[in-house]
Amino acid sequence: MTQLNDPAVDSNSAVEPQTDIQAAAPAADTTRDNIHTLRWQSYLKDCREIINLVEPLEVAGRIVKVTGLVMVATGIKMPIGGACFIPLQDGGRVEAEVVGFDGENLLLMPQTAVDGVVPGAKVFSMEVTDTLPKPQFGRPPRRRAQDRARHFPVGDGLLGRVVDAAGVPLDGLGPIATDVTAPLNGRVINPLMRAPIEETMDVGVRAINAMLTVGRGQRLGLFAGSGVGKSVLLGMMARYTTADVIVVGLIGERGREVQEFIEQILGPEGLARSVVVAAPADVSALMRLQGASYATTIAERFRQQGKNVLLIMDSLTRYAMAQREIALAIGEPPATKGYPPSVFAKLPALVERTGNGARGEGSITAFYTVLTEGDDQQDPIADSARAILDGHIVLNRSLAEAGHYPAIDIEQSISRAMHNITSKEHQQSARLLKQLYSRYLRNQDLIAVGAYQPGSDPMLDVAISKHDQINQFLQQDIHECAAMQDSLQQLSQVVS
Repeated sequence: MTQLNDPAVDSNSAVEPQTDIQAAAPAADTTRDNIHTLRWQSYLKDCREIINLVEPLEVAGRIVKVTGLVMVATGIKMPIGGACFIPLQDGGRVEAEVVGFDGENLLLMPQTAVDGVVPGAKVFSMEVTDTLPKPQFGRPPRRRAQDRARHFPVGDGLLGRVVDAAGVPLDGLGPIATDVTAPLNGRVINPLMRAPIEETMDVGVRAINAMLTVGRGQRLGLFAGSGVGKSVLLGMMARYTTADVIVVGLIGERGREVQEFIEQILGPEGLARSVVVAAPADVSALMRLQGASYATTIAERFRQQGKNVLLIMDSLTRYAMAQREIALAIGEPPATKGYPPSVFAKLPALVERTGNGARGEGSITAFYTVLTEGDDQQDPIADSARAILDGHIVLNRSLAEAGHYPAIDIEQSISRAMHNITSKEHQQSARLLKQLYSRYLRNQDLIAVGAYQPGSDPMLDVAISKHDQINQFLQQDIHECAAMQDSLQQLSQVVS
């Protein structure tokens, strides 16, 4: 009776069972939640496996017309400059680029021959997601259409290699050992941010070093007809220049000359620090355009690394002809001697990518060969190139026929940056030699027939006495290297 009436005993017996029930309830809820979570995880895993088995939806157009160099595709939307491919029935494919559109139809320019393309063949856009950067803090996204286009290998892994316009090795030395890629069209440099031309560049050719001094970041044109010796002169500059890297673009030349230029003219010494991009005449016009842009892109990458680059492009005329083929094929009207207006817009866009970079970066000193049809210096491409370049070196056929190599016509040639990077003594010596050379040529016929009387013209008397010495100074053997300092010393001796 006492225990039943004791309040302490009653309270304890009542509280203890209630506490056990409250402790067991959360444990049961947790177990139910874990089972529920496991069920959902298992269900989602099954869903992911099913999704992985599903083939992605393919967005494709189809070929409705092929006329000459142009293919017409419909049913797909792509930007100008976009890359696509057409699968062939034999397992291969034809890569192409969008060069225009007509209503809902795309105008495609193939990179290779269109053999095997059938009516209604599918057209797929080429994936570029693997070239997009990973999300990182402080790294701007690629907003430009050029940045989202196809990327090609660049960097130190290309040194000593020969590649085509798509970055595929042609030398049989295996794949390119580089992970760095870049689009064909680089960013435009603010003209106010460019470093000025303040230093000279030694190209190893005495006539150019002394009479047409080249500055780092200068862009010059090599104007010549066929068979005058421009390739040999380019090879001499490539072997003997003081530039850190040499990039050679062989655009539209004969395929036989590619190997000759590499083995005989460039040589192992020049190739070791060079990158050669070959797009010979037998490839499509699109690949010739792409080869010139790719060579410039490679040079831009080395310039960003702070290196001084020598870019040699042979030739700028073939680049213009390739653009003419494409423009006429898509219906652009011809303007000057069969060249459409887009040709004259493409030339400065390509040339202006070279030159000096921003302060702290490297430089691209560029030599562009310009073919003059019939040695006509008023050819529209030659005239346009002369206006946008920083100087021009003219090779004279009569000098080449007389055995005068390199056949540089110092009367018609000029370096627009020479007066900013050379001393007054150097400029005076070069000007005096050019005056003596020109005075002799103007009176050459009188001298040959004996009609000139010595003493009539004091400067002509000096020109006659120094004519052989001047010719010897301007000539140079292909295996001879003339450094800048030696060239200036010989110039002073000739005009003294």
